[in-house]
Amino acid sequence: MDNLYAKLFDCGCVKFGEFKLKSGIMSPVYVDFRTLVSYPDVLKSVAQAILGITKGLSFDRVAGIPYAGLPLGVAVSLEGNIPMLYPRKEVKSYGTAKLIEGAYNPGETVIVIDDIITDGASKIEAIQPLQEAGLIVKDVVIILDREQGGAAKLAQAGYTLHSVGRLSEVLESLVRQGKVTAEKRDEVARFIAANQFG
Repeated sequence: MDNLYAKLFDCGCVKFGEFKLKSGIMSPVYVDFRTLVSYPDVLKSVAQAILGITKGLSFDRVAGIPYAGLPLGVAVSLEGNIPMLYPRKEVKSYGTAKLIEGAYNPGETVIVIDDIITDGASKIEAIQPLQEAGLIVKDVVIILDREQGGAAKLAQAGYTLHSVGRLSEVLESLVRQGKVTAEKRDEVARFIAANQFG
């Protein structure tokens, strides 16, 4: 995994500094996988890693969560030859006015794909329209778990989280490779420990 973590760092998916999170909290680390669309070779490697952790899971389709999960879902769909769909963030007021894009049949099992998890709330919100459409969701697959309580929150809601990596693993790897200092790793670890959700 060191090679993949190094690629993610090198293409700017993991940044260190001072960043304001959606919650308003200031964080010493920011993880942004949206830049992967500009690095097709790294996106392909991520798709392969996601497919690797889905081995043993039973599902009919993948569902990418807008917006960061959409290119991941497409990459996994192409790499694994698996049909994809996605829930819309908003219902169109014209055309078909569908809430879910893509072909599916009620009763099919879908794995939900996204980039990162913090508290898990956005995953549960995105799963709701899928279940309302009669799809079965048991598993959520992501690139990175920030280890701030999201996995536990998903488990409470009845879903199992599968992650390619955890933030602590990425930090350890980057320290080993000389890309991040041990002091920076420790600063992030203190921040994560002090900012747990759930």
